[in-house]
Formats: sequence, structure tokens, C-alpha cells
Amino acid sequence: MPASPAAPGSTALDPQVAARLKRDPQGLVPAVAQQYDTGEVLMMGWMDDEALHRTLTTGRCTYWSRSRGEYWVKGDTSGHLQLVKSVALDCDGDTLLVQVDQIGAACHTGDRTCFDAGSLPVSGPGAATA
Repeated sequence: MPASPAAPGSTALDPQVAARLKRDPQGLVPAVAQQYDTGEVLMMGWMDDEALHRTLTTGRCTYWSRSRGEYWVKGDTSGHLQLVKSVALDCDGDTLLVQVDQIGAACHTGDRTCFDAGSLPVSGPGAATA
């Protein structure tokens, strides 16, 4: 059985930051990684209080792996680093935007971003025309 993320309030995360987070029932918040200079959306991962604390204090993105039940630092095994430039919390406190300098691929498939799998068809009034 995978381990659980750290309980809110059990880590060294600044209490004022922790108080602003709205976590899911597992104590997690989605974290969107974006290339800081181009705005390119790279990936989405999950952070709990401890992962956010590590991200803020080391300058390297740390995520909680729901499938493995452990923390992972982006690039420790692949060499594809995410060097943190800034971290912002959205207006509801339930999503993080982590602006990074991505070194190498962001996606586990080896693609630059996790959003290279192709666009879905949109036919509503806002759809782009060819």
C-alpha cells in the first residue's frame, strides 16, 4: 500500500502559506509547471505541504507521487530538471503555478511538455477556424 502525503501542519511549511492552501481530501494541491520565459505549460503534478516546502526552500520542484506513494524531485533520475523561478497560489488557494526553467523534457514520455499528445476537437463558438 502506498504511503500517504504529510498531514497539513506537520511540516516546516510557513504556517501563513499553509493556511492559504485548499487541499483535496488526500491533502494535495495541483501544481502546474510553466516555462518561466515562454509561458509554455509543461506538466501538472501534485504537491502537499511538505512538497511545497521543499520546492520553496530548495529551488527544485518536488512533487508527491500518488502512484508510488512517495516524494520525487523532478530530474533526480532523468536529469530533466525544473529550476524554480517563482511560485504563485491562485485566487481560490487550490492550485499552484510554478514557473520554472525546464532543463530537458518535462514529460515522462520524453516530450518537452505533457501536453504534446494532440489537441482535442473543439466546435463551440470560441473554436479556432482553419
